[in-house]
Amino acid sequence: MLEIKNISLNLSLNDRNLVENFSFELASGDKAVIIGEEGNGKSTLLKFIYDESLVDGYCDYSGQILKKGTLAYLPQSFPEKELALTLEEYFSGCTNPQILSRIGLGIEIITSKQMISTLSGGEKIKIQLAKILESEPDILLLDEPTNDLDLPTLEWLENFIVTCRQPVIFISHDETLIERTANVIIHMEQLMRKTKAKITITYSNYAKYVKNRNTAFHKQRQVAKKQRADHKAQMARWKQIHDKVDHQGKNIAKEDRDAAGRLLKKKMKAVKSTGRRLEKQSEDFLELPDMEEAILTQFDSSLTIPQGKVILALELIELRINERQLASSVSLNINGPQRVGIVGRNGVGKSTFLRKIWEALADRKDITAAYMPQDYAEVLDYESPVIDFLASDGHKSTITKVRTYLGSMKFTADEMLGKISKLSGGQKAKVLFLDMVLKKANVLVLDEPTRNFSPLSVPEIRKTLTNFGGAIISVSHDRKYLSEVCERVYELTEDGLRPAVQDV
Repeated sequence: MLEIKNISLNLSLNDRNLVENFSFELASGDKAVIIGEEGNGKSTLLKFIYDESLVDGYCDYSGQILKKGTLAYLPQSFPEKELALTLEEYFSGCTNPQILSRIGLGIEIITSKQMISTLSGGEKIKIQLAKILESEPDILLLDEPTNDLDLPTLEWLENFIVTCRQPVIFISHDETLIERTANVIIHMEQLMRKTKAKITITYSNYAKYVKNRNTAFHKQRQVAKKQRADHKAQMARWKQIHDKVDHQGKNIAKEDRDAAGRLLKKKMKAVKSTGRRLEKQSEDFLELPDMEEAILTQFDSSLTIPQGKVILALELIELRINERQLASSVSLNINGPQRVGIVGRNGVGKSTFLRKIWEALADRKDITAAYMPQDYAEVLDYESPVIDFLASDGHKSTITKVRTYLGSMKFTADEMLGKISKLSGGQKAKVLFLDMVLKKANVLVLDEPTRNFSPLSVPEIRKTLTNFGGAIISVSHDRKYLSEVCERVYELTEDGLRPAVQDV
């Protein structure tokens, strides 16, 4: 149905190789997930598979895509030109109420005058999915379909991917969804300081892939290190023999030079032959494996908040967007280093509520609060070079510190000096995390903190935030994040906050 033949993709700006000689055949029943760290080219590859013209201008490519049937593509970001449409205009010509119902949308949506720009992130994902399914495609290409979906819709999406008749290629950061749906893993890596692209294709579930990958990596590393250690010991012994024979040759008595000299010459010839053989052995050693690791700078372990300190005492009579009331009687009290998660259906106002929380905390002098919004542009200056944003004081010592941190987080020199707008979503999230670390923030206000990270990185994010000594107030639909990081989970409803009853 879809055959990819020897695809290579290179970034035009710096000729960095994203994909090299990648071949893959998508068969009926395949649910293939593309995973990899931020900036590795996952979205670029998916765009290229759908329509080569989508990467024109920033990517050079070669290879061939053979398509049988129609492809449908869900982009990571909602198309800018469609944000000004009303829902009625967007759904013009769509007549299948069953599809709307399956996604949790009412039939009245197709006659709604509401502007798409006023929808929540999750609502935008839902309407795109509805429109895609209306066209009855043969193959689905989904770029981060889980972004901003509420928990019931996430569960629906899992069931849909597993049971749909179409083969699917999707990108996702959601470990739970990947574990429950994918039967093919396409892992994109950038090794050797992002100079070598590698793609691994495995026909198995995600948990098995990760386990086997780690086992194989550690086994190969142990064998490769032992080979090198044994070889080093052999070469040391050989050098001792070589130096001894060489010393004997240089110190042989004049009268013994003929007979003994011939013997030592013969012996040295054998020693050198052994040395060449030992050197040749090293050519057959296993390579020391290179694995792209998820690295996130840690918060200072000395950051703490006293137990009982009032972090937030927020009471809202109502929560509104313009003329639209989202919820009423919303209150939240947080004392000490609590880690709180907030869930709720799409459109109920979670991000709006989190923004109100940030407004209440931003100017406090007794705490240092930091904010990661759903739209990073709210706090990141996209036209600013990365280093200039993080080292805003311009001090040489700060710049050196920032460079060191960014280097440890696998940023290249070009990425450090380039504009924030050129970074991937996950890299922008890393910049935000690093900014929080540099500011020594002890209260974090986070809107979907794991949404742009690879599933291989997200466990590191969870570990970092679980060990954080301050307070965390977060909106998330990442089920592992909610269960591992958050001590309390509340659901935002039209009638206010209440303890969440979902199995997260």
